[in-house]
Amino acid sequence: MRGWATDSPPIGAAVHPAQSAAMPLPALPARLLRPLGLAFWPLLLALLLAGGPAWAAPVQLLTQARMLPLVPGQAADWNRATPVQLPDDWATSRPAQQGVVAYRLALAAPAADAAGSTLHGLSIERACSVLAVWLNGQMIHDGGRFDEPVSRQCHRPQLVAVPAALLQPDGNVLELRIRGYALAEVSSRQRAGGLSAVVFGAFDTVAAHHARQLLFAIRLPEVLSGALVLMGSFMFVMGWFNRAQSYLAYFGALMVGWSLLLARLWASDLPVSNGTAELVLASLMAFITLATVQFLMRYAGHRLRWLDLALPAQCLLMPATLLALGPQRLQMASSLWYAALSAQAVAAAVFYLVQARRQRSRLVWPMAALLGVVAVSLLVELIALGWRLDSRVVHVAQLLPALGFLALGLRLVQQYGRAFQTAEQNRAELEVRIREATAQIERNFAQLSELKVEQVTDRERKRIAADLHDDLGAKLLTIVHTSDDQRISTLAREALEEMRLSVRGLTGKPVKLIDALGDWRAEVVMRLQQSGVQGEWSAPSDDEVPQTLSSRAYVQTTRILREAVSNIIKHSGASQCTVRCTIDNGDFQLVVQDNGKGIPTELDGRLDKGHGMASMKGRAKQLQGQCLVESGPGYGTVIRLTLPLEQHTTAR
Repeated sequence: MRGWATDSPPIGAAVHPAQSAAMPLPALPARLLRPLGLAFWPLLLALLLAGGPAWAAPVQLLTQARMLPLVPGQAADWNRATPVQLPDDWATSRPAQQGVVAYRLALAAPAADAAGSTLHGLSIERACSVLAVWLNGQMIHDGGRFDEPVSRQCHRPQLVAVPAALLQPDGNVLELRIRGYALAEVSSRQRAGGLSAVVFGAFDTVAAHHARQLLFAIRLPEVLSGALVLMGSFMFVMGWFNRAQSYLAYFGALMVGWSLLLARLWASDLPVSNGTAELVLASLMAFITLATVQFLMRYAGHRLRWLDLALPAQCLLMPATLLALGPQRLQMASSLWYAALSAQAVAAAVFYLVQARRQRSRLVWPMAALLGVVAVSLLVELIALGWRLDSRVVHVAQLLPALGFLALGLRLVQQYGRAFQTAEQNRAELEVRIREATAQIERNFAQLSELKVEQVTDRERKRIAADLHDDLGAKLLTIVHTSDDQRISTLAREALEEMRLSVRGLTGKPVKLIDALGDWRAEVVMRLQQSGVQGEWSAPSDDEVPQTLSSRAYVQTTRILREAVSNIIKHSGASQCTVRCTIDNGDFQLVVQDNGKGIPTELDGRLDKGHGMASMKGRAKQLQGQCLVESGPGYGTVIRLTLPLEQHTTAR
């Protein structure tokens, strides 16, 4: 041991006699126990399981001492010592105290030790932050480093063997030196300096009691920390690779963060100074709050973008604030931050419970119980700051949230496993159905091959039309509405119209001629207006058009009309276009006339060359009609389409 612990204390100053009976603890008000509700019963159950008689043999409980702060480089002047009663909590009795403090206690030799054969021991439940012990001027215990980085053993019970050879029958002087920190320099009151009452007795008796204390204070936190890290890492990986269940990643991060928080109970020899360790511990709460809030929000089915930015920023802001205020204001700044973080966690918990209640979630009550256990545990720790509770109550309160997290983690993993198993079963069932459907399709094709060619052709047309409409049509429509390129959007729209026209032709569904005229008028007028060409449309009234046009005639006529309008827009340079529809002597006549530049003389008088003229005439011929083109340079163009209605229409 280095520093303060190297000097042997002088003997000779008067000390107060030791007390042999345990001091009674003040009872808590009943109004503080009532709000704990059912969530407090796990604490009581754990205490019963860990209970039993405190001492199997008589012991001395040393509660009277003299306290003297030690100054570096100066001899200890015990005439200036102050009488104190143990336990001595610096956060309450002397918040500004820091450095090394010596406590002297009087220790009477037990009568049974006259032969010098009985091994005795000291049990010290709390010595914060590090402890060294002398008996009659001889060092009998070295608890760790007194210089930075100081050993952090605030939560570790100390067991000191007392050699029988050092005990004097006429009285003994027991000196305990503590290196502690002022309340302002720590982020929690539990890590401010202090010394508990000292128990002296037979070593076996003291060691058995110390083993129970060590179990709750150190061993169980170590086990739970490891379990939280393992399960938390596993859940984080699951949530990371399954973004639809991102709440698993946040809950895993919460478990890992809580395991690091539990490590403060058992991690004693850290390679950093107290100020750095306290800053990291305080900042860890911001990370835990981030994981808690995001887990509750995501599990409730809500994702807020501003939270995704604000919570990580808060994780950076908190340590920056603590660094800016300095180590002398660490406790004050941490307390303010803890209040703000607690409010955030409570708000997220309330929001989740409300949403889960509305959705009738199965986990609403288990989650409410877990949140209640965490709240009760924190309440017990807060009460312990003002009242002297049984240490087992505090220890169990520190462990219950970790147990709750493990239980909920197992539940979430089980839930995820069941969902995965169900998905696999559904996939297997889908594969079976696909195989059955495939076999059925093959049988259908075998049956189709035995049917007439016309029936097969008709069915295939309908199937192809449905596929075009449902698949290609949907994709083209998506391109029309999402493309930022106007040209691509226009091409997709034109392709969509052509596809719809093809589908109508494949389905073979007849179209009322009056409806066809309306469709043609809307399309022609719109295209001409978009191109800056003045359009004029004339057609018979509803009473004059009783016919229903076949789908084939409708499709071919539409394409002829589109080709004619496209030629006007692209090649004619016309400023005006007239479209006239008439019914005369059983024929449907469509005349498209423009005032453009006409068809150039380069075509050698053959008007069916170029600009799709041949395709228009070919389509008209397929319908047993004719398409005539009249044009000359500078005189515009006239296209006359004549179709025999008796071959392509039916009466309504």
